[in-house]
Amino acid sequence: MLKKIYALFAAGLLLSACSEDVMDRINKNVNDPTQVASRYTLTDVMTSSAFSVTGSDLSFYASTYVEHNVGVYNQMYNAEIRNNEPYASSTYNNNWSNIYANLYSLKGVITRCSEGGAEAGNSANLGIAQVLSAYNLAILTDCFGDVPWTEALQPGVIFQPKLDKQQDIYAAIFKLLDDGIANLGKATTFASMGTQDLIYGGDKAKWVKAANALKARYLMRLSLRTPNYDGVITAINAAFSSAAEELKFSKYDGSIAISPGYAFFTDRDYFGASQSVHDKLVARSDPRDAIFFAKYPGASSLLFAPNGTPEQKQGIYGVNAFNYRATSAGSDEVSTANKKRPTYMISYHELLFLKAEAYARKAPQDLVNAEASLKAAIAAAFVKDGLTAAQADAYYTANVKALFDADPLKEIAMQKYLAFYQSESLEAYNDYRRLAAQGVSIPLANTKPFPQRFTYGSDDVTTNPKVKEAYGDGQYVKTEKVWWAGGTR
Repeated sequence: MLKKIYALFAAGLLLSACSEDVMDRINKNVNDPTQVASRYTLTDVMTSSAFSVTGSDLSFYASTYVEHNVGVYNQMYNAEIRNNEPYASSTYNNNWSNIYANLYSLKGVITRCSEGGAEAGNSANLGIAQVLSAYNLAILTDCFGDVPWTEALQPGVIFQPKLDKQQDIYAAIFKLLDDGIANLGKATTFASMGTQDLIYGGDKAKWVKAANALKARYLMRLSLRTPNYDGVITAINAAFSSAAEELKFSKYDGSIAISPGYAFFTDRDYFGASQSVHDKLVARSDPRDAIFFAKYPGASSLLFAPNGTPEQKQGIYGVNAFNYRATSAGSDEVSTANKKRPTYMISYHELLFLKAEAYARKAPQDLVNAEASLKAAIAAAFVKDGLTAAQADAYYTANVKALFDADPLKEIAMQKYLAFYQSESLEAYNDYRRLAAQGVSIPLANTKPFPQRFTYGSDDVTTNPKVKEAYGDGQYVKTEKVWWAGGTR
């Protein structure tokens, strides 16, 4: 009898266990997993970093402030005339949230791939996550200054994180890059990301080069505070050797996925061709003036928008030709190549301009290498824009050399500013502020107050008293520079 009871009891337990297993499976949402393989998260973050951070409103507003474009309608018009947009906490809120979302996702990858994590020993993915973390964190602090960091990314634990000083955040950025380089150099038994790595296809050596490229950029960023021009040159020498290696996102197919610049034009159409950039090109007889701009589709001629004083109208001013360019003269059909233009996170030509500046600034000054680097940078920029190295060389000899000889740093800065026209306005904005702090000015036509930084996002202004206090009424962006540009926060 006891045997039968035990048998029935065991069968009941088995049925109960089976029922619980079945119910667990039924109640599990397979579309919302609690654990995700690091490679999937990294794919998402690469896409978000390119499209929702670099190629986002941050870049579009920056292009207005540095006059790569002129805001001629709606929000961009308000930014152009400095009405509301530069000072409102809602202006950059989506970008603010997107960056923190990326950093939170990357924190999860770093934890997962570190000791004790589910993918402990996956040093390649760990290194990529650290490089991408440094990149997103740098954009966050470069745009906003002091921001929550050490207490951030802890939902349910710390609800109102403190703001960290930009100086300390930059120390964290360099540590992330150094740790990333070290981890990417380690052997691992985990499979490569392969095609799920939308930037380098799982090539660890190229990620190391990208990390060194970013290191060079950020070392130069701090040159007012802690100049290290030899360090900039050393990092560049360990970075890209050609444009084929640059850190960029180019997975736009021209139909379902299109470049951010083209998407902005077709979705909003808020920009006009910049009179300021046109004038700078004409002053140098720069051949890029013929390819940087296009008449508005359907218009009879190319009309440039005056910086700071445009009419708020769509359909009259010319446009950035790299966002909209006809396939042939007289046609309004958009070139497929423009729909596929990559998002540059850091380019080969940027490194060459950084190298030129570093040689021109270091002690002892080395103008021979500065000039050689500048010529190479201009050639790389020309080729990127569809011109040739021979055209760049002729342009340099005829129009740039005398300006370089007269004021090397000023001409390096100007040529870099022009090279960034296509889609690197956010970095041009960072450069403009840094260079101004170091006594090198790029003349702008708009006489209205130049925004020295971007406002904190309303998500935190409305919920975190520490951020709200730092934000105030938003007017601080007119005068308060970020720390690396000579400010205090």
